[in-house]
Amino acid sequence: QVQLVESGGGLVQAGGSLRLSCSTSGLTFDNYAMGWFRQDPGQDREFVAAISWNGGNTYLADSVKGRFIVSRDNARNTLYLQMNSLSPEDTAVYYCAAMQEGSGSYYRPNLYDYWGQGTQVTVSS
Repeated sequence: QVQLVESGGGLVQAGGSLRLSCSTSGLTFDNYAMGWFRQDPGQDREFVAAISWNGGNTYLADSVKGRFIVSRDNARNTLYLQMNSLSPEDTAVYYCAAMQEGSGSYYRPNLYDYWGQGTQVTVSS
């Protein structure tokens, strides 16, 4: 059974930092590209970041470039998202997702095979 479990969310003041983790089990982690998405109530799921199977390529949404860093540790089957200089606009539920490498665009949530349950990030002004 494949499981993706996010952690590290919480409440932080504007300008602060959080580090999200996504621990995985039940899949061959280094066969999968990994992504982070976020979603506000009533909104579509929004691409935040993605990383190729070996970490050699990373992709960030324009809104988070220069502030967020995506990384992975294949030995620990874990994905990370370092979030710096947070603003209230970053408030959302953050989800990690796994996609078989080579399935297509990292930006499209419908191409991902597995999802975590999400972790809430709230940034106060």
